[in-house]
Amino acid sequence: MSPDMSDVTPVNHDRPARARIKGLVTRAASWRPRRHEHAPPTADTGARPTGPDEDGAATGRQEAAPLRPEQSVLWRMRTTVRDEPGTLAALCTALAHRRVDILSLQTHPLADGTVDEFLLRAPQEATAAELTRAIARAGGCDTWIERADTHDLVDAPTRILGLATRTALDAAELPLALRQLLGRCTIRSLPAKAAGAAPVEGGFDDTELRLRTPEGGLITVERPYLPFTPTEFARARALVELDTRLGPRVPRGQDVLTLPEGNEITVRRADPSDVAAAKEMHERCSQRTLSMRYHGPVGDADRYLNHLLSPRFGRTLAAQTASGRIAALGHLLWDGDETEIALLVEDGWQRRGVGSELLGRLVAMAVEAGCESVYAVTQASNTGMVAAMRGLGLPLDYQIEEGTLVITARLDATPVASRLPYEQDAQA
Repeated sequence: MSPDMSDVTPVNHDRPARARIKGLVTRAASWRPRRHEHAPPTADTGARPTGPDEDGAATGRQEAAPLRPEQSVLWRMRTTVRDEPGTLAALCTALAHRRVDILSLQTHPLADGTVDEFLLRAPQEATAAELTRAIARAGGCDTWIERADTHDLVDAPTRILGLATRTALDAAELPLALRQLLGRCTIRSLPAKAAGAAPVEGGFDDTELRLRTPEGGLITVERPYLPFTPTEFARARALVELDTRLGPRVPRGQDVLTLPEGNEITVRRADPSDVAAAKEMHERCSQRTLSMRYHGPVGDADRYLNHLLSPRFGRTLAAQTASGRIAALGHLLWDGDETEIALLVEDGWQRRGVGSELLGRLVAMAVEAGCESVYAVTQASNTGMVAAMRGLGLPLDYQIEEGTLVITARLDATPVASRLPYEQDAQA
C-alpha cells in the first residue's frame, strides 16, 4: 500500500467509519515495529524477510521494490465487510502482502455492513481469482472485481462534479452522466403516461434504480452484475434533482456551413420549441420521404416529434436555411444500452450533402458520449442513407429482414476530438 495515506479517501464520515479508520491506524502502528524486529537487510540484495501472512504461516518472501506502472495492472474491486474496527485494516494487510497498492477507497454504508470500493494497482502476475481469495480470507464477501483503466484514476468528488457540470449545461447529458456515474448499465427513460403507478420518490433494489423526472416520467437504471448501494442511489437522485431544478436547457451554439453549390445552412441543436417548425417541414416532405424515415403510417409522423425533440431521450441537430426554415433533422437517441441514429432531409435538400453533414456530427457526439456503436434503421431501398453511412469510413455491419435494413457502425476506434457543452459555448 502506498505510504501516503492521503490517497485513501473515505467518503463516509459517520462514527462507525471513523472507528474503522482508527482501527486501521492502530493496526498499522502495531504492525510496523514488529517488522523492524527482524534481521537488517543483507548486504548483497538489500532485501528483508517479511513476517507471517494473513493465514499465520511464515512466507519467507522478500520485500520487493515498489510497483512501476508498466509492470502493474489497475483493478476496481468492491467487497462487503462488517462495519467494525479493524475490518478495513485486515483488507489492507491482505492486499499489502501481495504488493497491491491502494490508490483510492470509497465506502458505501449498508444497514448491516459496509461496501468498500477500491482502485488498486497490482503486479501483472496477480489474477482476479487470487485477489478475491485473499480478500475472502481477510473477511470480505460478495467481492466483485474488474480491470480498470487510467480514466478511473480521477478521484470520485472530481468526477461527480464534472458530471454535474455537464448535466447543468445540457439536459441531454443526464442519461449519459448516470451511465458514467454507475458504470455499465442499461438506462431507459419512460414518459409520464408509461411510468404508471411508480412511487413519486422513486426507489431502488439490488438490480434497478427508479428515478422520477420533472415531467412525471421515470428513468430506470438496470445493472444486474453488481448490486446498487444506498450511496449510489443518493448520488443518482442528486443528479436528477439538479436537472429538475434547472429545467429545459440546450446549448445554443451554432455553425454556419457553405454547401458545395454555395448555399449556406446553419446547424444547431434542436429542442421541443422546434416542434411547430418540424411539423411544417413534414408538410413539405413527400410521402415516400416520410415513410423511409418513420417506417409506419405517414399520418403518425407528427406524433413522434415531441419524443424525438426532447433532450430526455437524446440529442437532435437541425439544419436551418437562411430563411429560418428547418430543412433537415438528425437524431441521436438513447435506446437502453444502445444508441440509434436517424435522419430526415426535406426532398428539396436531398443529395446536397446536408444529411452527411448531420450524420458526421451525430457520430462525433456518440463518440464523445462513450458509445461503442450506433445503428440506423431504414429501408433497403434507401440508397441515400446507405451511402451516408458508408461515407463515415467506419466498420459497418448490415442486417436485413423483410425489406428493413439495420446498419451498425462500430465507434471504438474512431478518433474524434471531445468538445464538451461548455467548450462549445466558449467557441461559439
